Amino acid sequence: MHSRAAGAIFEIMKILMHICCGPCAIFPSEQLRLSGHQVHGFFGNPNIHPYQEYVRRRETLAQWAQSIELPVIYEPEYGLEEFIRAVAFRETERCQVCYHLRLEAAAAAARRGKFDALTTTLLYSRFQKHDLVAEIGREAARRHQLDFHYQDFRTGWSEGIRKSRELGMYRQQYCGCIYSEKERYYRKGRDEVSRRPDQGTSLGQEPD
Repeated sequence: MHSRAAGAIFEIMKILMHICCGPCAIFPSEQLRLSGHQVHGFFGNPNIHPYQEYVRRRETLAQWAQSIELPVIYEPEYGLEEFIRAVAFRETERCQVCYHLRLEAAAAAARRGKFDALTTTLLYSRFQKHDLVAEIGREAARRHQLDFHYQDFRTGWSEGIRKSRELGMYRQQYCGCIYSEKERYYRKGRDEVSRRPDQGTSLGQEPD
């Protein structure tokens, strides 16, 4: 389907948008809808750890998506084991592996659902490897005979943050995987506290 606006012709597509979390989906979904696209979401993020964090992000997305009538496909399984097996001993390449797992799953879902194109909210984050996300997204889309809708959603970074805060949405403090959690919270030496015997248990001791 094509539409004409201000003398320009652009194609209106049925797009499946891989969603990493609710707050990151606000600006991209608005922009895609403003362009006339039919947008559905896809939540498949086996990298998120621990499970309670995964559930909290999924539930935050579900509540927000319902409020704006955004249909979302939820991956039925929490595939943490698949993610861990894929990145083990490849920690320095984990982002590339992670993008591949998630966008490949989204592309397969888009193909099954007869979507025209694939995109991802990873293109919104200033903290992701933007060019690598786009490259892997294009490859996944091509393998499944889809278009990849590239758009630099980082232009709406501040707007998305503001709106998510106004809505009172849960905003996570790290990307998702156990490695990013460590990078966010752990600093060598900071958490190494010397304890006297009466200040707590030490290695090999059982608490009272």
